[in-house]
Formats: sequence, C-alpha cells, structure tokens
Amino acid sequence: MYRGVRATALCDNSYMALNVVILAAGQGKRMFSERPKVLHLLAGRPLLAHVIATARVLGADRICVVYGHGGEQVPQAINDAGIVFVKQEPQLGTGHALMRALPHLGRAGKTLVLYGDVPLIRSQTLKTLVEAAMPRVVVLSAELDDPSGYGRVVRDKRGRIAAIVEDKDASASQRKIREVNTGIMVLPTARLAGWLAKLKNRNAQGEYYLTDVVSLALGNRITVDAVKAGDAWETLGVNSRAQLARLERIYQWQCANRLLEQGVTLIDPMRFDVRGNLDCGSDVRIDVNCVFEGQVRLGAGVEIGANCVLRNVEVGAGTRIEPFTHIDEATIGTGCRIGPFARIRPGTRLAEEVHIGNFVEVKASEIEARSKANHLAYVGDSTVGRDVNIGAGTITCNYDGANKHRTVIEDDVHIGSDVQLVAPVRLAKGVTIGAGTTVWKDTPSGGLVINAKTQEHRPGWKRPKKQERREE
Repeated sequence: MYRGVRATALCDNSYMALNVVILAAGQGKRMFSERPKVLHLLAGRPLLAHVIATARVLGADRICVVYGHGGEQVPQAINDAGIVFVKQEPQLGTGHALMRALPHLGRAGKTLVLYGDVPLIRSQTLKTLVEAAMPRVVVLSAELDDPSGYGRVVRDKRGRIAAIVEDKDASASQRKIREVNTGIMVLPTARLAGWLAKLKNRNAQGEYYLTDVVSLALGNRITVDAVKAGDAWETLGVNSRAQLARLERIYQWQCANRLLEQGVTLIDPMRFDVRGNLDCGSDVRIDVNCVFEGQVRLGAGVEIGANCVLRNVEVGAGTRIEPFTHIDEATIGTGCRIGPFARIRPGTRLAEEVHIGNFVEVKASEIEARSKANHLAYVGDSTVGRDVNIGAGTITCNYDGANKHRTVIEDDVHIGSDVQLVAPVRLAKGVTIGAGTTVWKDTPSGGLVINAKTQEHRPGWKRPKKQERREE
C-alpha cells in the first residue's frame, strides 16, 4: 500500500541520518499458533510487512528487524535484501532487543523504534514524531479508554514527562492514568550505547525495558517529549486473534472510507475487503462480501456483484461482473458481462463487449470483441476471434497428459452445444460447428462441420427391468 519514496529534510530542512529498528521477536502466546506473531496476516500481508512498508516511506537509511521466536521463519518470509535481520536469543526485553541491533546502526542522527505487531501506524504520525526529536527523546503516546497492559506516561505537576511505568510495575494510582506509552520512540543514536549499558532488569519480568531510557535521559537533563497519536487505533498492537480481527476491520474501514470519499458506492462498507491496492474510476458500484487482492483497477461505471473475488485484475469501463465470479491475473475489456459463477483464470484477456456466462471457465486465452460463451463451457489456451458464439457444454481439450496445446477460433465462428475441440486445432473464419461434434482437424472457412451420425428407431425394444429380490 505504501511506495518507497525517499524522504529528506525531516528536521530543520536538512538531511539527518535515520535508523529504524523494528522489534519483532515476541512469541505471541495468546495467538496459540506455531507461526511467529509478526507473520500473521492483516489485509493479506504479514503484520511485519505493513510496518516495514511504513518505515520505507520515511526514507530510512537503515532498517533493522530484531526477530526471535519462530527462528528463521521471519527473515525467510520477508526475504528483503535491503533489511538487516538480527536474532535476539534469548528474549530479555525491549531494551535487550535494541542492544542486539545497536552494532548494525549508524552512529549519527536518530533511531526510531517500531514494533512488528503494530501494523496500522501511519507514516505521517511517524514523520511528526521524527521531526520533533533531536536532541530530544520523543515518545509516541495515546489516550486509551482501557489502558490495561500498557506502560503509563507519568507527568510531573508542570505536565512534563517524569517517567514511564510498565503496567505490571505500576501502582494503583498510576494504573488509573489513561495516557499510555505505545513503545514507539525516537532516540538520539549517539546516546544509545551509554544508555543501554546502564539498563537494569530489576523488575517483575526480569527484563531490560527500553522505557527505562526515559529516566536515564531525564537524568542527563535531556528533554523527553510526547507526541500524542491523532487516532488511538493506529497505535494498537496484536496479542490475540480477537485483536487481529479488530485491526483487520479497522484497516478495511479505512480503505472503504477512502473509496467512499472518492465517489465509489459500497453497498455495505463493513462487508468489504482489500488485500492490496484497489483503484476505482467514477461511479463504480461494489456489492457485499467482495475481496480484492493484489493490484486491482476498476474503470468508470464498473459494477461488481456480491461475493466476487478479484486478484491482480484490470476491468474496463462499463463492465458488469455478476455475483460469485472469480477473476485472477486477467484483463477485462470495456462493456463486458461476466458471470454469475464464472471463473477467469491467469493469462486471460477479454476485449470489449465479451460475454462470459454462468459456470464458464476461461484460462490463458484471448477473446476478441463481442464474442460469447454464455453457459457451461471451458475455454483454455485459446485464441478466439470476434463475434464468436460458443455453445453450452463446449470444451477445448487442450491437455494431452504431458503438454498444453492451443486452439484457434477465427472470427464469426458459431459453435453448437456439447462440442469438443481437440487441440491443436484451428476453426477457420465463419465456420459453423454442429452440436455434439468432436473437432480434431483444422476446418475450412464457412459451411457446417459435423460428425456423421445415424439415428435409428427400433420398434418393439423393451427397457431392461430390475430383477425382484427373492427372500431367503
């Protein structure tokens, strides 16, 4: 969803090095899964992939991911040569994780700490955070109705940050504080080594807390500020399946709201999923329970019926896709009619005003303008010309058990019902294929092609009868 655009002038209109460290070593016990928590999917992508994409928008000089639980699954799943992966073993807290990353960071500029299970954080929020830093320490806070589980931001009488106290170490009065530390912070890189070396693990968890850096900074008379997130939802993390489901709906609502503001009609924005990028022209209408994966572009006036799935598809203006249609890796022309219950498979290109009807499957084929296959047909590995009519029950027999072969159907061919086209074969322009015909040789143009058949009547013929069972 994000594109890697290098950001400059993050501070005082001059370039300053930016490190991003993404902490992604947690196990996620409440997920009850063998998969590392950060590899669970939100909108079709791992949680960690969302955070990395946002970090790239900031134009970071280095992106370092600290992983742990799940072993090599994390770097293997992300598979990005531009990222430094550092293993934290054993996992001794957030401060210890940053210690492991420190040798891989530049010594100048700022270091932004993110979390691999906080996928909805917005790049604009982080830009504001980064711009406020140096030489300050800046933490991202949020106001939550239910702050349980989060470290509390403790302020002094003048409203300045005095400390950040973890939930399990907080007093009863501190637990009533609703402003929480999200864990996301920006630190002056040059100070990190000294501060991290002073961290202690004298706490309920026996861990090295990164939040203790705040008190160390204050002790060095370095200002600690907080930038409050505009929307609390962008700071929410994932620790359970229920939380993951909640964030999925938040993400999808944001996608739906952007489309609504652009003039797209969504019959029910709460029953709608984008797992990639969806680009819509004017007056697009989308019914309920539709899923859009990868890169999908819908031209002006396109209508999508209920329960459709489109993956990496471009649909031309004025096309209507009826309910329960699946389209994958295909290009659909203008003014087409597809479905219901149609399947368009990878490598297919439909020209303008093509009709693909119910229970028709098309794979790796080009179909030219105004051609139709309205019912119960399979068109695979084929080149179909203009104004072709493909009758019900027609199939292209394109696979011989080892190799795929191509069928060529030229312009203005009419094919009757229940026809088998045994590839490789060419149907010349204007020919008509009679119902029930098996075509295994190239045809001449025009005329009628049928298999010679004899119909006869046998008078007096009796249907066989079932024998009655005898009881023993």
